[in-house]
Formats: sequence, C-alpha cells, structure tokens
Amino acid sequence: MTYPVHLTLGSLHLPVHLLCEVLAYSLGYRFYTYLRARTADRISDQGRQFIFIGAALGALLGSRLLGLLEHPELLLHPPGGWLYYTTNKTIVGGFLGGLLGVELTKKRLGITASSGDLMVYPLALGLAIGRLGCHFSGLEDGTFGTATRLPWGLDFGDGIPRHPTNLYEITFLALLTLGLWLWERRRPLPNGRRFEVFLAGYLLFRLLVEFLKPTAALPGLGLTAIQWACVVGLGYYVWLWVRPLLLSQGN
Repeated sequence: MTYPVHLTLGSLHLPVHLLCEVLAYSLGYRFYTYLRARTADRISDQGRQFIFIGAALGALLGSRLLGLLEHPELLLHPPGGWLYYTTNKTIVGGFLGGLLGVELTKKRLGITASSGDLMVYPLALGLAIGRLGCHFSGLEDGTFGTATRLPWGLDFGDGIPRHPTNLYEITFLALLTLGLWLWERRRPLPNGRRFEVFLAGYLLFRLLVEFLKPTAALPGLGLTAIQWACVVGLGYYVWLWVRPLLLSQGN
C-alpha cells in the first residue's frame, strides 16, 4: 500500500481521510439515534439540543487551543499566515473542551442526569473510523509514530518503518468498549460512570501513546501539550472518584 491513500473516480481524486471523516460523523450520529430510541433517556429533546450546542462550542475551542499549544514556537510566526490558527486541532482538546461545555450547559439548565453515557459507543465508533482515515493519510496527517524495528512497523512514504499509532488507537478503542460492555453485562454502572471510565481510559492511552510520536515536549516541561492536557483530565477524574471516599471517611 502506498500512503497517502486516495480514491480515484475518473478525474476525481477523493482523499480517504475525508471519506472516513464524513463516515465517522454520519455513522456515529446514526448509532447514537439508534441507541437513544431504545434507551430510557432522562434528558428531554430540547435539553439534548442545548447540550449538543455546548459540547460543539467547547470542543471547537478546546480542540483549536490545544492544537496551537502543540507548537508554541509557531504562534508568533504561523506558517501560511493567519489561517494556521484555524487549522490545528486535537481530539484530546475537543474532548476536554466539549466536557467543559457540556457541564456548564447542564449546570445552567439544572440537568443532573448523565448525558455522556449514551454517547460512549457512538463516540468510539466515530473515533475508530476517523483514525482509520488518519492512518490512510500517512505523513500528511501528522499523527504517525516514531521509527521502530518492530515487525509491524509501516513505511508511510519516507522509507522509515514507523509505529502505526492510529492502528494502536483503533485496537485500544475496540478493547475499551468491549470491556465496558462486558462490565455492564455483569453489573450496572452508576449514572455517568460509563462515560467517565471511557474518557479516563482514552486520556490514559493518549498520555502513553504520545511517547511514540515525534512531537517535541514543551520546553522545560518534559511532556507535550497533549500529554499535559491528559494529565489534567486524569487528575480531574481521580478527584471525582476519590472525593466521595474522603467525604464518607470524614463523616
């Protein structure tokens, strides 16, 4: 296989990454509507609409901001001019920004039921399809791994066998969602716990897999911007899970 992969229809060349991105959004949303139609949702249609708006705005801002912080040396002299500020984006920033947007929206509306539990499996599906598109993009996408001598290293076009980090992520998402499904078959999880475990697991994975990517650490901080964002997100969930235990001991 030669990277990047393109579909050719006559004189039309369609990047597989674009096709996978469209499929990720459309199939993920269809899966969500399928699950919601078969689930007793404690949130009204209007409430869901406001939550989606909050999630979208938060994800947009978080994704762009963290994407820019990945390469702080380019902020003052952006390649390609001001458009550079609108093109960088990261999934981790989108997740954390979306989480903040949702929580602020729910607090404003007085909604206490989990809005994320229903989104876990559609999100995993969309992420996996999107990462497949990133994989087919090769070096163009910027999500490739560092050089490796492992037998499954792939040459994305520069003659260097590299870690297929996107395939690692797809495999992790499959195992994580399978684990959650099996867990819930044995014992129902508390309200909101499915999404908490999913996002915490994903942040832990991203914290570790970023060591296999060529992105440089922030000067003097030892980790990349994405890794520090993962640390902050994981710290939030540790506090969220440990706090009730501390309060119960205090009583």
